[in-house]
Amino acid sequence: MSEYRYPLNDILFSLNEIAGLARLNAHREEEVDQDLVEAILSEAGKLSEQCIAPLNHTGDQEGSRVVNGDVQEAKGFKEAFKEYVEGGWSSLAGSEEFGGQGLPFSLAAAVNEGVMSANLAFSLCPLLSQGSIEAIETHGSQALKDKFLPNMVSGEWTGTMNLTEPNAGSDLAAIAAKATPNGDHFLVSGQKIFITWGDHQMTDNVIHLVLARLPDAPAGVKGISLFLVPKYLVKDDGSLGERNDVTVVSVEKKLGIHASPTCVMSFGENQGAIGYLVGQEHQGIMAMFTMMNNARQGVGLQGLAIAERAYQQALDYAKDRVQGMSADRSKRAPIIEHPDVLRMLMTMKSQIDAMRSLVLSAAVEIDLANATQGPEQRSHKERVNMYTPIVKGWITEQAQEITSLAIQVHGGVGFIEETGVAQHARDARILPIYEGTNGIQALDLIGRKMYSDKGLGFSNWVEDLTAEVQVAKSLGIKGTDLVLNALSDLTLSKQACLAQMNDDAVLGTGSAYALMMQTGYVVGACLQIKALAKLPDSNLSDEQKASWHQSVEFYIQQILPRATAQHQTIMTGLASVSTLSAASFER
Repeated sequence: MSEYRYPLNDILFSLNEIAGLARLNAHREEEVDQDLVEAILSEAGKLSEQCIAPLNHTGDQEGSRVVNGDVQEAKGFKEAFKEYVEGGWSSLAGSEEFGGQGLPFSLAAAVNEGVMSANLAFSLCPLLSQGSIEAIETHGSQALKDKFLPNMVSGEWTGTMNLTEPNAGSDLAAIAAKATPNGDHFLVSGQKIFITWGDHQMTDNVIHLVLARLPDAPAGVKGISLFLVPKYLVKDDGSLGERNDVTVVSVEKKLGIHASPTCVMSFGENQGAIGYLVGQEHQGIMAMFTMMNNARQGVGLQGLAIAERAYQQALDYAKDRVQGMSADRSKRAPIIEHPDVLRMLMTMKSQIDAMRSLVLSAAVEIDLANATQGPEQRSHKERVNMYTPIVKGWITEQAQEITSLAIQVHGGVGFIEETGVAQHARDARILPIYEGTNGIQALDLIGRKMYSDKGLGFSNWVEDLTAEVQVAKSLGIKGTDLVLNALSDLTLSKQACLAQMNDDAVLGTGSAYALMMQTGYVVGACLQIKALAKLPDSNLSDEQKASWHQSVEFYIQQILPRATAQHQTIMTGLASVSTLSAASFER
């Protein structure tokens, strides 16, 4: 089982040269100093490698359990989380108003890649807290923010998202949890399931954000409100009071992320759980999407991170495992010398390079959307809207392939749990499912993000990408014609999808997944070409530059053609889908 190594050089290159972190400097009072960025990421790498990564396998083996009404997390997690909090990592991008450091979201994303690669289960706790913090800061009253956010930003308390119920999964309109007005607060009752890090002993308090209905709520999603329900009530002086009426019923037994307690939570079994309204009555969906969009960016980052961890383990094994003969038949050779193993490893690496550039480019756009005003801000928000379903959907789909290939590189021992590589595939399998399935991400892209503005935002994105590739072409960079052709195909796919939606909005969504995947492959190719344009002036060594060149060449020749297959799926129309019904699957 190989040790994790934080890929500092690749992250710095992707963040600075491809994503363009320095673009923020025009909109910040204090510039993002590159020496500071490198120092922060270097220390983040040490934390991930030395403190968090060693707990990954043991946490997977031990899991978590309910003991005397509380969840007991895996051994070592509490101490590691304390080191994480005391190091200021929880507050890195937090608002200075509430004790945060006010550093860019994109810098925090680069830090979080290491935490997620080191231990995906551990990383879920701060990830969900960040979503909760953003929802409270965006929609909560000033009194609520002042009372809860300082301790959440610092990491002294953590946050959760309580959306799902036994009869309300992706269909939030079916939510049945209730909230009854009671003076200056509400009494919340109901059961929630699949609550990530719903309880633990790593912090003194857990702050739950709960979707529920008021007594006069209209039916459907328009009747949902959001409530803040702390595990322990908080007094006016900030100290903790009595325990709230919040109970952990059980912890789910899962395929992966064993060390992350996925809880069944019960609210208000006795007198009612005291909660506070976040935002306006019946406007919980708006606040929920603030949480979800934050989490979807985070899940895409998780996809990159687990792919990187699996790739590193496969690469180490391929270098060490001697099997078969060298090409000239003169000696026994490590399997990394065999062409098919090289193919698998570069399939992994080239996509990881594109995935990292994609997720960090999206993160910088989020920073720019937060730092600008007026038309410029609207432009960046539009771009973030385009990025989000691709970051969550396409990246997590690629993570399935990459973690599977890591097992394949290991051969038979990869199927043995003791090797450790199988854990990455098990952990990665949840990524296309939670925080909105990838089918929902595709519907979000084609419906909310594209059809709502007749494809204008998508077209603007494609135009900007085309301009960047044209610049690379003028520099004599190879592969640009293939990428420009792929961009033209993407425009045709967009037009076909819009036409299908106009003809039959329900049936037209049948092309949504293909469009999401095509977009991911093409945008990844554009960012790879951008990498080649930036390499000559970068601080990378000659060996690192050569590795990037080979990665980009492989991606353009071997990965980008997948976009053509998705394009053809869209252009052939939906005749084969339009005739389907439940009866189509009878035997």
